[in-house]
Amino acid sequence: MTDHVVTLAQVQEARPTVASRVHRTPLLSSATAARFIEAATGTKLADGRLYLKAEHLQKTGSFKPRGMTWKIASLTPDERTRGIITLSAGNAAQAYGWAGRTAGVPVTVVMPAGAVRSKVDACRGYGAEVILHGADVGEALLELERVRDARGLTYCHPFDDPFVIAGHGSIGLEILEDLPEVDVVVVGVGGGGLISGVAAALKESRPAVRVYGVEPERSNALSLALAAGEVVRIQPLSVADGLGAPFAGQWTLAMAQHYLDGIVLLDDPTILAGMRFAAERIKQVLEPAGAAALAALLAGRIPLKAGDRVVALASGGNVEVSRIGELMSAAGPLPGA
Repeated sequence: MTDHVVTLAQVQEARPTVASRVHRTPLLSSATAARFIEAATGTKLADGRLYLKAEHLQKTGSFKPRGMTWKIASLTPDERTRGIITLSAGNAAQAYGWAGRTAGVPVTVVMPAGAVRSKVDACRGYGAEVILHGADVGEALLELERVRDARGLTYCHPFDDPFVIAGHGSIGLEILEDLPEVDVVVVGVGGGGLISGVAAALKESRPAVRVYGVEPERSNALSLALAAGEVVRIQPLSVADGLGAPFAGQWTLAMAQHYLDGIVLLDDPTILAGMRFAAERIKQVLEPAGAAALAALLAGRIPLKAGDRVVALASGGNVEVSRIGELMSAAGPLPGA
């Protein structure tokens, strides 16, 4: 893996191991969503439907086990015995916990003290040791480094890692198998590991596919890095905590530069409108981060052409149940409503 770009061959190498351990998630479709998109953009979609890649139905409730499974499979026997440590606000932590338990590898997770309680409980339920420390990701990272060094653990990155990216790329291969003539794929972006893998699989297999990312306005580490041409650190602030990476990494920046057709920014009420639409009209429970791609399409923010076959990636469904009413009530309007 050179020049910080993961190739199609590396995604294909990861596929058998990933496929043997995670769900092959369905490609759902919605005619109602397509009508809303037409109202917002004036553009008719092929088949009169929007397609939704249902990674919220994946193991642990998000796409993350794909990359984490392949990362753990890459460890040496000594690294597996000593165990790994990672940093996450929730979904990556759960995925490493699940993948580690499946492979018999001890997992330690450092999370900010204010992490969503349901995600903390889920990590522990998968067998991970959870260390809650600090007011933000930066303080949690310092604690991770201390614990890593004291215990001799291997640090596994939550997104900026070629094995993680290659594992996530299996989603792109599945989309192409289920919808070979896909034209546009829209993906929520945090640190960029998901969109990097998906874009590599799609663009190297079918270069005409357009891939767009969606970031919260105040958690826009990847778009800032693209503008600066280098990694930019931010203090993420969004209701979509799953997209709250404090930076895009060297790998994900290089992949985005190489493959992406664009990134759009959404405010929190628009992201929550996508979450509400998914529950009311598609009958699917998404967390805010998992609804960002759908929200961007419904809001008319993604460039489309007449007759496009469009897939929105529903990346996760780990929403705090007690907060669903609050989140729904904070949702903004959609153009097609």
